[in-house]
Amino acid sequence: MLTVHHLNNSRSQRVLWMLEELGVPYEIQRYERDRKTMLAPPELRKVHPLGKSPVVTDGDATLAESGAILEYLVERYGEGRYSPAPGTPEHLRYRYWMHYAEGSLMPPLLLKLVFDQVEKAPLIVRPVAKAISATVKRTFITPNLTQHLNFLEGELKASPWFAGDRFSAADVQMSFPVEAAVARAGLDTSRPRLMEWLKRVHGRPAYQRAIDKGGPFAL
Repeated sequence: MLTVHHLNNSRSQRVLWMLEELGVPYEIQRYERDRKTMLAPPELRKVHPLGKSPVVTDGDATLAESGAILEYLVERYGEGRYSPAPGTPEHLRYRYWMHYAEGSLMPPLLLKLVFDQVEKAPLIVRPVAKAISATVKRTFITPNLTQHLNFLEGELKASPWFAGDRFSAADVQMSFPVEAAVARAGLDTSRPRLMEWLKRVHGRPAYQRAIDKGGPFAL
């Protein structure tokens, strides 16, 4: 039986969603973040040395990294679904978005989260911490996030889904950073194509089933 080692409020929510789309039976092994550090518990290191989620075990195989897991699931269980045909322009776009989500979009979103936490430094150093954070956000983080969100809004002008006219695993992969952009980067109705895409994502029955099974999801 395929097992998803699922951490609350994490990228593993995408894996549950992909499995629901595919209709593949699976089990969930649940882990909870440390309430003080918000890090994964040490028990996850028994599954994978990095101790991070998502991790999937499927028979003798242990897989980590969201993009690699989604590609594995689609290749093994998709039967031609959720991935454009190889050699097509759509497949090139699909491959791009599968890597862009974590390689390009998540780093500035993670920096935003880190510097938001820097501003909560102990009172004695908080004024300095806030000043440093404000400078980094103004000069680097915010301009980068604005550039990325404008780019995504423009890309969705050509097609309703990231890889073309059909929903694919690329949309599953892109869901986490776009959700994070709503929570952390001010993504709103000023970028209507992105918000409409997210509305369609939330309306998919498989997405809703994954939320029901994975538990409350907030970033």
